[in-house]
Amino acid sequence: MSGTAAIEEIDRIVEAEGDADDILRGAVSALVDPGGCSWAGILFVESGELALGPQAGVPEPESRVQVPVLFEGTRVAELAVDGASDTAFLDRVAFVISPYCLVGWDTDGEPWDA
Repeated sequence: MSGTAAIEEIDRIVEAEGDADDILRGAVSALVDPGGCSWAGILFVESGELALGPQAGVPEPESRVQVPVLFEGTRVAELAVDGASDTAFLDRVAFVISPYCLVGWDTDGEPWDA
């Protein structure tokens, strides 16, 4: 896996300041190509359960690694990757994408107040 190329691409995507959905789709795509993973996905915490969100590549569950995505100390998602074992790199990716994984977080389904 080319962690350097993947994190550079993810940093570029985040710096472009796009929509959260686009950032997360770009991040999982970067983990697959140029990152070299066979599959990557983000599982959001919804009502205490994990729900699959954006994903890219071809799943190989026998080689899956999952790391928590924390925002202000609270698990808001899991980053799941097939074909990677560098958890320090995956923890870095999880940190970078954490602000974009706040699907309905702390709003009880109500719109955010501006």
